[in-house]
Amino acid sequence: MKTYKVIVAGATGMVGRKMLQVLEERKFPVGELIPMASARSAGNTVSFNGKIWNVQELNEENIKKSGAEIALFSAGGSVSKEFAPICAKYGILVIDNSSAWRMDPNVPLVVPEVNREKIFSGSKIIANPNCSTIQMVVVLKPLHDKYKIKRVVVSTYQSVTGAGQKGHDQLIKEWNEEEIKEMKFPHQISFNAIPHIDDFLDSGYTKEEMKMVNETKKIMGDNSIEVSPTCVRIPTIGGHSESVNIEFEKSFELDEVKKILSNAPGIIVQDKPMEKIYPMPIWAHDKDETFVGRIRRDETVKNGLNLWVVSDNIRKGAATNAVQIAEEFIKGK
Repeated sequence: MKTYKVIVAGATGMVGRKMLQVLEERKFPVGELIPMASARSAGNTVSFNGKIWNVQELNEENIKKSGAEIALFSAGGSVSKEFAPICAKYGILVIDNSSAWRMDPNVPLVVPEVNREKIFSGSKIIANPNCSTIQMVVVLKPLHDKYKIKRVVVSTYQSVTGAGQKGHDQLIKEWNEEEIKEMKFPHQISFNAIPHIDDFLDSGYTKEEMKMVNETKKIMGDNSIEVSPTCVRIPTIGGHSESVNIEFEKSFELDEVKKILSNAPGIIVQDKPMEKIYPMPIWAHDKDETFVGRIRRDETVKNGLNLWVVSDNIRKGAATNAVQIAEEFIKGK
């Protein structure tokens, strides 16, 4: 089997470490791992496939001499803007987890279960979508193919891990009543819900909410789909949850909807509410699938459907989706 030299940029961060875990678990054919990070983190080590690997500084010299073929980036937007084109210049395929390239018209925005074909567009940079968008479009795609979606109203209940290590640490410190020197969130997060993720825009929506609007249209390849989001941070760790209300153009039967979702790639249906079985972050934690339940008709609108969607935002919402793109790329090659 052919093996690949793989850069993981941001290897010491929360998502970077999860990328290493997912690469190992899924037995991605890594011949040589090249972990990279900022100058501050260079010289640290990471463990992968039973070996200890030294973390290099992410710079052009180290990229050039790496001989890498694939680079998984989780190092922030400004870093990706600077170094993704440098990787591309040296023939390295970049799969970028930041928001830097998502809406660039020349860069494919990919969820393999939805638009795998875009991986082979010829671009050396492929963007990983926002975590809350990924899990939603995995569910929307098979339903859109059958019934055509007119409108989606989504409310998210997003894990503190979506704000990185500092978000996770703030919650833990609040739980333990420890001193917090730097607040990641604008308010206390424990025992609370904050309807504010990313910056507010003049429209009253946040950047996070508009990511869901614009990325959904791009990934689904259909600008006619209307999306109305509200994004909320809650004190959970295992994953993001979403209440998704869909209005279709065509009529549907609930049994058929459940069958479509059960047969769709990457989805597990957990829909036995009378038995108290429905998706929850605590069950989705550290799993790659997207879980769907509370499947019921919206009786207030013609052809309306309500769903509850849960997925681990650090895995499927970030690391796993990036690794899946790399897997599909090498299959296509």
